Amino acid sequence: MSQTGPTGVIDPRYGDPSATPPPWADIERRLQDAGLYWIVTVRADGRPHAVPLVGVWHEGAFAFCTTAQEQKVRNLDGNPSVAVTTGTTGAGRWDSGVELVMEGEVARVTDPDRLQRLADAWFAKYGDDWRFEVRGQGFVEASEAAATDETAPVYRLAPGKVLAFGGGHGQTAYRF
Repeated sequence: MSQTGPTGVIDPRYGDPSATPPPWADIERRLQDAGLYWIVTVRADGRPHAVPLVGVWHEGAFAFCTTAQEQKVRNLDGNPSVAVTTGTTGAGRWDSGVELVMEGEVARVTDPDRLQRLADAWFAKYGDDWRFEVRGQGFVEASEAAATDETAPVYRLAPGKVLAFGGGHGQTAYRF
């Protein structure tokens, strides 16, 4: 891995081996700029659970929060392995845009300073639509802070692998 991130390796089975892998900075920018992501967690019985969510790419990792009652929290309590996807392909076409998949294990974020930096990152990205206050070991929506004691757990995915699909290169893997 270079100082700017990992070097991508094109899989010749799924792309043009003579193409140049996208630089990590371009992939990281796409991860940072995406407005919507999909997370896939694993239920206790092994079935997948996929849902859309918002999140932030911050300090080299993807962060998201959720309410404590959601299925994904129960899934993560039993198995921290996830896949998170995002992309730019329109109308489900395979021949345009760039799709990204992050794979790895999530960890709960409980440090108040890190939580505050993440809350600031959410506000910088989404504005008042996703404004959080740090309370205890999680987030509360700023608009509901006075009315609730319930906090939303925050998770961080430092990916072990990122796959990039499309963009004229096929499939490129970035390993950490």
